[in-house]
Amino acid sequence: MNSPLLDKSLDFATQIVLFYEEFSKTKKDTTIAKQLLRSATSMGANINEAIYGNSKADFIS
Repeated sequence: MNSPLLDKSLDFATQIVLFYEEFSKTKKDTTIAKQLLRSATSMGANINEAIYGNSKADFIS
């Protein structure tokens, strides 16, 4: 299934990963940067779970 939202979230996560790699080379690693990386990459997983959920309860959770 081709989802524009899933495509955009993948592009966003890719940009954040590249940003994090550059940031970690030049700056001291911070908790906020790590959290940004985790939240940006988890977005795609959450969208994927919503699209391929087995039931309405799965979608809601």
